[in-house]
Amino acid sequence: MTGPDGSLWWNAHAKDLPDGPGWTLIGKDTFQETEHRITGRHRLPGPVPDWAEDLFRVARTAFIADKYIRRSHTPDRWTRRIRISLPVTNPDRWSAPAALAHLTGLLQTLTADIWEVAFRPLARHQVEEAFPLTDADHASEVALFSGGLDSLSWAAARARVKDPRPLLLVMFREIGLSRLQRQVYASVKRLSTGRPILLLPMSQTPNGDGSGSRLETSSRTRSLLYVAGAIRAATSHGVTTVHIPENGQLAINPPLTPARSAACSTRSVHPWTLRRLNDLVAAIGGTESGTVHAGYGTVTVTNPLAQLTKGEVCKAARSAGLGPADLEATLSCGKPPMRQRKRQQNGPRVPNCGICFPCLVRRSGLLHANGADHTRYAASPWAKDLPFDRTADWRALQLWLHEPYGLADLLADVPLPAGTDLTATLGVVARGRQELGRLPLLAAEETAM
Repeated sequence: MTGPDGSLWWNAHAKDLPDGPGWTLIGKDTFQETEHRITGRHRLPGPVPDWAEDLFRVARTAFIADKYIRRSHTPDRWTRRIRISLPVTNPDRWSAPAALAHLTGLLQTLTADIWEVAFRPLARHQVEEAFPLTDADHASEVALFSGGLDSLSWAAARARVKDPRPLLLVMFREIGLSRLQRQVYASVKRLSTGRPILLLPMSQTPNGDGSGSRLETSSRTRSLLYVAGAIRAATSHGVTTVHIPENGQLAINPPLTPARSAACSTRSVHPWTLRRLNDLVAAIGGTESGTVHAGYGTVTVTNPLAQLTKGEVCKAARSAGLGPADLEATLSCGKPPMRQRKRQQNGPRVPNCGICFPCLVRRSGLLHANGADHTRYAASPWAKDLPFDRTADWRALQLWLHEPYGLADLLADVPLPAGTDLTATLGVVARGRQELGRLPLLAAEETAM
């Protein structure tokens, strides 16, 4: 079991051992799934450049560190000092000041921890064989696909595009929710008028660390793991853009209280996070001496829904041909009850809790687009019998809606990259507040019944 200051060594093979004490060994055996299911390599149509494989290994290492080193063991019960060492094919490129600064800055933005990363040469490098596909089977677009409203809306719109080349959706299986994810995927396939829709399912479930204690509950690096998997798949298909569909309202994710600022709330698709990630990819996957690494250009990660609220995303999904029931069958929850064993026993087996902030945004978005929300939730945030400690998000939202929100508030949290359209970004938050403002009215109606 690692302490608050953890040091984790990615063990690439039996003889790849630390050169000093204090390291916890991790590696492919740290995950419950086999490498075959983790990487999905057998389903990719072409080679993956070394830098993309390295990025995926970096993301896996950071994810395990994030889960193994508990925040509860730190003096402030949040900030950790994390040291990781892992092998890469080009340590000099990864250790260059610019690349290292982009990586540690990205990790710090996501987790609010202090990261120290060391690289060493990757020995005994083995490349899995690609699945033989024709040129027509190479995707022209790649997007993350979670089974949520946002990724469904984007995929539904792209499924209707007249393009003979496939749309590739990269999906990471959610524990207990894979059936739902596949149902949502079926909704996308139904809308296609001839364009192939490919699904690349991947899994990343960490084993316990041997202590018998529960792993760290926060998981801010999970998003990096997912996007690294999508980048890796995109390079194999020869695609240079990866889409992460997330409504601009939750991408900015303005803190409802000062205690939720910066990494105390998820900032996985925040414009600053994406800028950090794209800078890192450019640094480790760009050109050197005029030659593109492994014959590929860099990959850019973008959020195609950055200028839309949740309600506007839901309306776009309706315009793409989806019905209210399709939208209500999705997953939006930050803490799905079906992922939590205790809740499975003590509460209804539904994917959305109904009371976390993402669920509140979901409710407001569906109300905006459909005029009603018939999703079956585990609980209602304004229910009179709901324990006080489970109403924190609802109480915080009501206070936030009563306070003005302006440009100073937008800039006071996580920085925005240079060139950001501040007026447009502030407009997304303002329209999102209007949608959320319908929830107190709904609460009053339901509690009066």
